[in-house]
Amino acid sequence: MTTKLISDPSTNPNTKLWMAAIKPPMYTVAIMPIWVGTAIAFAETKRLNGAVFSIFIAAAILILAWENLSNDVFDSETGIDKHKHHSLVNLTANKQFIFWLGNLFLVLGLLGIIAISWWQQDLTVIEIILLCCALGYIYQGPPFRLGYQGMGEIICFFAFGPLAVAAAYYSQTKSWSWHSLAASVLVGIATSLILFCSHFHQSEDDLAAGKRSPIVRLGTQKGAQLLYWFTSSIYALTLIFVLWGIFSVWTLLSWASLPFAIKLCRHVQQYHNQPEKVSNCKYIAVALHFWDCLLFGLGFMIAGGL
Repeated sequence: MTTKLISDPSTNPNTKLWMAAIKPPMYTVAIMPIWVGTAIAFAETKRLNGAVFSIFIAAAILILAWENLSNDVFDSETGIDKHKHHSLVNLTANKQFIFWLGNLFLVLGLLGIIAISWWQQDLTVIEIILLCCALGYIYQGPPFRLGYQGMGEIICFFAFGPLAVAAAYYSQTKSWSWHSLAASVLVGIATSLILFCSHFHQSEDDLAAGKRSPIVRLGTQKGAQLLYWFTSSIYALTLIFVLWGIFSVWTLLSWASLPFAIKLCRHVQQYHNQPEKVSNCKYIAVALHFWDCLLFGLGFMIAGGL
């Protein structure tokens, strides 16, 4: 889970560059909101539609693949990725191919969501996911490029938190839940944490390209300090919601991911201004996100009688 980011092709085999470009661990970001939303639905209804869950997972992965490929294409147009040797556009030297491959993944992913909506005879899920896709586009796509204005974390929070979790919950129940909304806040924060961490090692390139990321605005030292508050809020809110009776006590299983949180904060605090050493912090954040959300959802499943 803590795969190092590859930046220099002269010192790394080509296969490692491709793995860094594809970023397999990052696709857990697509899976976890669906897992948590489905787990809450199971806890409340004692029912699980395995076919809907499986199709939703596959569709979410395909849609995230579209977003990742599209971001590589859009970033290549601004010059921000000129030193990013593991960009798929740089690796293939074929921007159009990456662009249309991403669009193919988007169509396939949306077909899966359309199938779910057709089975439900309800357009709600596809409407929510289309909104997520719209947010994904305006994050990096022209003429919006809101990620360049430092709004990426906010967009990420809503797309992978409240919207994605709500869609997953609705796909199982055709209803809404305050428990799902509360849980989605934690998922959204954990997901935004990954994007926040991705800026530390590339603040100079971001600044040169006119990208006002949070780390460019704050500086790496203040960013490292803010990371403590971001990370600790996940665990604090989980405990608060348990004490308020919104979450089952079983959701405190997610606290077993604390070692990853501690490792992340200490690593960034120590190396925040050393790009080569801090570059892998987003993969530590991915591990934190994965284990926190996995155990969080498992807590709901156990509470539901798994």
